[in-house]
Amino acid sequence: MATRGKRKQAAEAPEDKGRYHHGDLRQALVDAAVVLIAEEGFGALSLREVARRAGVTHAAPYRHFADKEALLEAVAHEGFRAMAREMRERMAPHTGPLERLYAAGEAYVLFAMRHPPHFRVMFGPHFTRPMSPPPEPEGEQGAFTLLVSSIEAGQAAGLLRPGESRPLTLTAWSLVHGLASLFVDQQLGESQQGAEAAEALARVQTRLLVEGLKPPARG
Repeated sequence: MATRGKRKQAAEAPEDKGRYHHGDLRQALVDAAVVLIAEEGFGALSLREVARRAGVTHAAPYRHFADKEALLEAVAHEGFRAMAREMRERMAPHTGPLERLYAAGEAYVLFAMRHPPHFRVMFGPHFTRPMSPPPEPEGEQGAFTLLVSSIEAGQAAGLLRPGESRPLTLTAWSLVHGLASLFVDQQLGESQQGAEAAEALARVQTRLLVEGLKPPARG
């Protein structure tokens, strides 16, 4: 017990607050939380344990986060920003509305597979209060706005069903989110086959989705 107590004191020693090497305490705590969730799950998450892993005193996280939920919100915001960035990058080479819609769906699924801790925080039941919207760089669209704009562009071009864009948007989101969740939860055989298999399946599913969103054939 004495040895354990010494280890605990050493982990919380004031000298340790300089151990995080990149000089950004807030980001160090977010990074430590992501690794902790990936390795041990949400049950192991606490500000004290995150501080220990980041190499700072147990009081240091409170400089940036009022509680564990505030830290999780920061993780979620990071995830939403990264997802939107990956969607924009995958959509950038395409000009056609349907091609951009395909790319958006594929990027969503691939993001989830590559970043499961972020994805689980972004959409999991971890918040007792409404999460604030993630700040986006000026002039850049977030993930959901990218999806809406792709749907509306397809409608304007007569390539997708006319009318309110919301039902089509929710249909598209539901499919790609469901597929992403199946990958993250290891419910598909392709989950064990890496990003290439996920990309191939996402490509097939997004195209099947869009076929269902096209206007009915005229008799």
